Amino acid sequence: MDVLSTIDTWAWIIWLVVILLFLVIEMLTVELTFLMLAIGGIVGLVTDLGGAPPWAQVIVAAVAAIALVVFLRPRLLRRLQRSADARPSNVEALLGLEGFVLATVSRVSGQVKLSNGDVWTARTDSDDIRLDPGTRVEVARIDGATAVVRARKQEAAR
Repeated sequence: MDVLSTIDTWAWIIWLVVILLFLVIEMLTVELTFLMLAIGGIVGLVTDLGGAPPWAQVIVAAVAAIALVVFLRPRLLRRLQRSADARPSNVEALLGLEGFVLATVSRVSGQVKLSNGDVWTARTDSDDIRLDPGTRVEVARIDGATAVVRARKQEAAR
């Protein structure tokens, strides 16, 4: 028995292994590329069961996988991203958040309580600004574990 006849005899098992391998990788990456390759492998398996020679199986599977990656994957990704939560999270959720000063805030130190209930160490952007306890503030940016705050517009106008 030569190598080509052995491959032809066991091609269906090779296709199953390739399909399972691509599906496992897809479960780890979740970017739909390996799902498209697994579907291409299914097409290769079907051509094997139809009696096509191994070289034709590989060509048909590759064409199917490429077509799926180029045409179907972008549409599926757009559909998945359309339903994603657009609300800001982490640091982005803190920007613009209001709060009030607990301990005097200067360029060097201070403490504020934000409207979400978190207490943060804080400082101001400017050397000449000092915010006293009770002053309403908003978060301008986050530097590490320190909130850089500024007086709210209404408070600054007083």
